[in-house]
Amino acid sequence: MKGIVFSFIISVGFSVAAQQAPQYSQWYLHQFAINPAHAGIKQCVDVHSLYRVQWVDFDGAPNSGFLTVSLPFQNRRRRVFGARQGTGFKFETDQFGPFSVTRLNLAYAAHFNFSQDDRLSLGVYGGVVQTGYDASIATTHDPDPTVLQQSNFLAPDASFGAWYNSTNYYAGLTIRNLFRPAWEDIGDQSRHRFHIALNGGYRWAVKENITLLPGVNIRIPPRSPVSVDLNLHADYKNVFGFGIGFRAGDAINATAVFKIREQFSIGYTFDYSVTDIQSVAKNTHEISLRFTSCKPDRSTSNSCPLFE
Repeated sequence: MKGIVFSFIISVGFSVAAQQAPQYSQWYLHQFAINPAHAGIKQCVDVHSLYRVQWVDFDGAPNSGFLTVSLPFQNRRRRVFGARQGTGFKFETDQFGPFSVTRLNLAYAAHFNFSQDDRLSLGVYGGVVQTGYDASIATTHDPDPTVLQQSNFLAPDASFGAWYNSTNYYAGLTIRNLFRPAWEDIGDQSRHRFHIALNGGYRWAVKENITLLPGVNIRIPPRSPVSVDLNLHADYKNVFGFGIGFRAGDAINATAVFKIREQFSIGYTFDYSVTDIQSVAKNTHEISLRFTSCKPDRSTSNSCPLFE
């Protein structure tokens, strides 16, 4: 029978032995969704949305998504090494088994240019996280009052992000769940825990119209193995992109991105699991939409140096 057995849910929820933060195969296309240091990094309005359906037809499988809006405070630096500033917000939801986690965060970031091409950005997310547990979805062999309690509560939420980029490379750091609130009425030791993510990438202009963007994303969750994503994205004329990716011990994926009228784009990712879960579940899908008020750079047909 398809479904997540309760012993698996125990390991995910109560002992917090698995990654609590949602994962996205299109992480490299939506940097602000994972790193608050990207708030207002572009001198225009930037809106991103994504929805991920994991392991289709698998009962209790994760469903995740977000909406982000990034805005600049100040378009020009007033002095050398002076910081530009940015703001924005993120709404994110994650549902897995009987658990639901919803976050609403405001962001602030400062961007320090050491030269025309080299920039360090520091940012924070601050807001609230709502955590819910629906006991009616859970079943146990024996009655367990710790497991069979409903729970729904609000707690403060914060993340820190750092980002450095030059013309052809970038590196990012994110630390989530800085407050680490306990999960009320859900187990004895369950709580939100620190999650650290590191990512980086490089831009290689193969020809005037073709750019390759290799990237790596390393997630370090508590009490569970490190997760590593490797991606290679090819961009043609900054209009069409195609990428392939590999998540170690989990899945391979393919991504296609199309620009529509220069300021709109749509992306789709197909994940194929390389684990035994493939025998009882279908595959994973992500779809994303983006709008930017930025005017396209007419001086080049290569992809944006911010590795979006």
